[in-house]
Parts: sequence; structure tokens; C-alpha cells
Amino acid sequence: MEVYTVTVATGTSEYSGTNNYIYVTLVGEKGESERTLLDNPGLDFCRGAVDEYKVCSPSRLGSVLLVRLEKQRYWVEDNWFCRYVTVKPPDEDRVLTFPCYRWLIGDIKVELREGTGTAHTGCPGGIAASCPVILKIYLRGVTNALTVLTSPPTVALSPTATYTTALFHCNHIVYKTVLYLFNQEYCMEHWKEDWFFGYQCLNGSNPRMIQRCKQLPENFPVTADMVQGSLYPRTNLDKELKAGNIYLVDYAIMEEIPVNVIRGKPQHIAAPLCLLYQHPDQGLIPIAIQLGQVPGLDTPIFLPKDPPLAWLLAKIWVRHSEFQIFQVLSHLLRTHLVVEVFCVATLRQLPAVHPVFKLLAPHLRYTLEINCRGRTQLISADGIFKRVVSTGGDGLLILAQREYKVLTYRSLQPCLDFHDRGVSQLRDYFYREHSLMLWEAIHGFVSGMIRLFYQSDSEVLQDPELQAWIKDIAEEGFTELPSFGLSSELRTRDELSTLLAVAIFISTAQHAATNNGQFDWCAWVPNTPCTMRHPPPTDKDAITMGMIMDTLPDVSQSCVEMAITWHLGRPQPDAVPLGQYTEQYFTEDQALELIDTFRKELKKIEEHILSQNEGAELPYLYLLPSRIENSITI
Repeated sequence: MEVYTVTVATGTSEYSGTNNYIYVTLVGEKGESERTLLDNPGLDFCRGAVDEYKVCSPSRLGSVLLVRLEKQRYWVEDNWFCRYVTVKPPDEDRVLTFPCYRWLIGDIKVELREGTGTAHTGCPGGIAASCPVILKIYLRGVTNALTVLTSPPTVALSPTATYTTALFHCNHIVYKTVLYLFNQEYCMEHWKEDWFFGYQCLNGSNPRMIQRCKQLPENFPVTADMVQGSLYPRTNLDKELKAGNIYLVDYAIMEEIPVNVIRGKPQHIAAPLCLLYQHPDQGLIPIAIQLGQVPGLDTPIFLPKDPPLAWLLAKIWVRHSEFQIFQVLSHLLRTHLVVEVFCVATLRQLPAVHPVFKLLAPHLRYTLEINCRGRTQLISADGIFKRVVSTGGDGLLILAQREYKVLTYRSLQPCLDFHDRGVSQLRDYFYREHSLMLWEAIHGFVSGMIRLFYQSDSEVLQDPELQAWIKDIAEEGFTELPSFGLSSELRTRDELSTLLAVAIFISTAQHAATNNGQFDWCAWVPNTPCTMRHPPPTDKDAITMGMIMDTLPDVSQSCVEMAITWHLGRPQPDAVPLGQYTEQYFTEDQALELIDTFRKELKKIEEHILSQNEGAELPYLYLLPSRIENSITI
């Protein structure tokens, strides 16, 4: 009788343990072991436990190919999360690791391949292991903070309370947060200033729309005389256009989006064009704003030399469009929903032992759950956005559909996106600088991993599981996008490395850049209002403070905006920072060395960003690696 030492590790999250019966069978090239009930004295399979057992076989199994796990109900159904199983053959020092990292639900049998991460290249005699996928591997077992927002906040204010007083009394938690978080207070003090407006185009929650303007759009008839006063002495608009110092943010995608109706009152939307100038002394500043796509008497061009309230309201309208774009497009569509495509394809097409599965798994944690919650609690017909956001309801879906139709794979790659937008000369574009550093670190890490497990391009092409995965992504995920630019076949290691780097970059750095600062820019609601209650102005001289106050969100809407951006942007209590892996999917020494090198690169980036921001009046820390989550969890 041969005795094998088997170790079984239970998950560390809540409810991972089980009281059900667990059986194991070892499958080798020369036969199978006895089907063994795993039962030590005391409690087995408690949360976080690593239990050791002896499994007998009538004879030597040869190379152990599979570990067969079975779970059977004992009294009541009790799900179990298994991290991994290790097997130590008799009289040998080596230990084989069989990764699982999945929930076993109901009476179920699973077979685990040994975790060397070998890609399946369709070789004769390959094992067709059964790898059922349980989506719960990526779900929380606890209630998400979004449920807090399903009831409107209670506000008790006197009839004479000012807008400012209302904002700071509407939510006690948010109020206290504003007092001790630097950026919100700084925003409240500087939100009217032109340089601060420009700074947010570069480093706010929507830093991906600004682009170099080589020629003024035909529907934006700005003349040289209009903006001459905003330019540096001894220059003009034509010279600055040629020098690459004029930039444009165009919200044409907002044109004719259906408006939301809140408490019986239609809200209002604009589709602005905003021209900006990189001033040698003042930084990036707005120099002209048109609040519609069709110029005319009712769509004037607002300028810094206009009456101060007129120029302020024009900027507020642009920032209102910013709220819609960054929440629905930059945040929801271009991070959450894009990563969901990778998540579903990975769960459907790749076994847990596949190196691509193991590489992506930590970056897909909780994403399906938070996306489901977003659909039901944020953007549903009776969700939070319907209650307080001007594009809530049908408008939100139409806006997302428009962006999806023009989405390209190229735009998801930061190095190409910055090049295509012509923004390499922009100063103080910290989002660009930090993104490129992180992209290089992630891409280098992924490339090393792919070259470790695929020795040639032909191995990529001949991996049927990998080809099924990319086909799922290209044809099922990014469906009906003839111009998306992603092939349904992976031919080289470089193609695979870039695609994986895109998925990891979006689920980590890109999401952090869009999500983590939203409360900073939205807590002072006039800086980024969620809705507008009156239409855009048509007469510059008729604008009063009363008109601005009546246009901005009311107290109730402001309360919800503050609460939701705080909840969505706050650090999660169980956050895992970028590059930290709580589950050891890889066991190979070379893979572990690559992970260690990746962490060292992230540490260098962290030190650079901290040094760069030391003493800064307005620090940019959203892409600090220690503040970037390993996956989209909120």
C-alpha cells in the first residue's frame, strides 16, 4: 500500500468553510487511489484552514495527473471554497500543487490539473479535464455599500438655509469627510478659477477626452479676436494652433440625448464644445465655450471676458456634461463593462490551471458582482441615477450605446490613445505620465509571464483553449463592432501580451484614475453637478446668481450626488493593492520571480509619484500603486 500526503486549503473569505463531506481521489498515469473521505479529529475545512490527510493507493500511481474532489451534503447544503490541493508522493521530496480557487456548490465532483501553468496546445494524449466554472468565485458574500443609497437622505434645514449650508448638512458622513480630505476643500476654494477648470480636464475623473486641436471645428466659429485677450502677448490663435498649444473637449455625444424627468420636472442637457489654451504661465485654461453643437444667436460663444457670472455658468455646464461622461462612459462602459467581457470569457473558456486564467483571475475579483449591483441599483429604471442624474433612464442607455459603437481596441491602449489625441506636449498631465509608467510595468510583467509559458508564437496559435477565449472576447463580448480592431485569433505572444496588459491596466490603473477621485471633484456639487434644472443660457447679460442657483441641483439631488460619489470612490475595506496576490495561483519559481520584479517596479513608481508630489499644492495620487486596487470592486 502506497501512502500519499494530501493537503487541502480552504478559502479565507467569509463562509468559505463547510461541514459537508469531502472526498478525494488521486488519478495517476498507472491508476487511481482509493476514494478517501477527508476526516480528521475535530473540525475540517474551516475558513482559512490548511488540513493534511493520508490517501492510500494499492500501488504506485506514477505521475499524478489529476486530483478528483467530491462534495456531498451532510444534513444541510453548505458551500465550500477550495483554494488548492497539494500532493506529496511517498518517498519523494517534491510536492505537486493543484490549484482550485473556486466554490463547490451542491453535490459536485471536480477534477483539478496540476498547477504548472502549462498551456493546452492540443497535443495527442492530452487530458480533457472537467473544469466546471462557478461564478461565485468572483462574488462577495457580504452586502455592498450601494445598498445604503437605496433610500434618500433625510435633510432637516431651515427655510433660510443657504445652498452651501444645505450641502454641508445633507449627509453627516460626507460632511465630516469634506472637512478632513484636502482635495474637496481645495476644490471648494478654487472651483471658479480657470486654471483649476483646465487642471480637471487633465487630471480629474475624465482625463481621456482632451485632444489637440489642429483646426477649429466648423460648428465652433471662434475668431482670433474673441480669444486674443486670453493668449500670451505677441502671439495669436493661428500661431498657437500650429504650435500645438490649443486643445479641444467636444461633448457632441451628448447631442439630443433624452432628458430625465425628476419628480415631474424635466431636467436639461447640453452638448458643449470647449476650447483650451496651454498658457506659458497659467497652465491649461479654457478660452471659449459653446453650449451646443449648432452655432447661432441662441447658442452664443462664452468667453473669459464676458460678465463673470456668464462665464461661470458656461463652465458649470461643461462640468455638468463631464459628470455624465465620466460616470457613464469613462467609468461604467470603458472600465466595468469592458473588463466584464474578459471576465465572462475567462470563466467560460479557460480552466483554472491555464496560465492566462491564473494571470487574470486576481484582476477579475468581485467585478461581476459590482456590475450586477450597478445594473440593478444605479442605472436601472428605478435606480439612483434615475432619481438625480439628468441622463438617468433612457438617456443613460443611449449615451452608452453611442460610445460603444465607436469604441476601439486601440483607444484602450494608453500609449496609442495619448498619441492619437495629440497630448504628448501637455504639461502637468500627471494622468498621462503615471499611466504610461504603469502600462510599461504591467506590459513588461505580462510579457515575461507569457514568454515563460509559451516558448514560441506557434504555441499561442495552437492553444485551443486560448483561441476559444479570444473568439469569445471578440465575437461574443465586443459584438457588432466592425471597427473595434481586435482579431478573433491570437497569432503571436506579443498580441497576447498586449491584450492581457490591456485587461489588467483597465481593471486596475484606468479604473482607479476614473473612480477614485470622483468625490474630490463632486463633493462640492457646483463644480460637477449631476443634473441641471434649467436650460442653457442664451443671453450672456441676463445671467444672475439666482438663475445659477435655480439651475444647479436642488438640496435633495445634491445630497444623493455627494453620498453616491463618496460611496463609489472610497477605498474598499478588503481592497487588495495592485501587484499583491492573496491567492498563490502560480507556484513556479520563475513565475514568482517575475511577480517579485513586478512589485519592485511598482515600488519605484510609487517612490517617483510620492517624490513628485512632495510639497505640491494639489497632489495627484490616484495612480499611486498602493492606492490602486487589483480589480474593479466598486
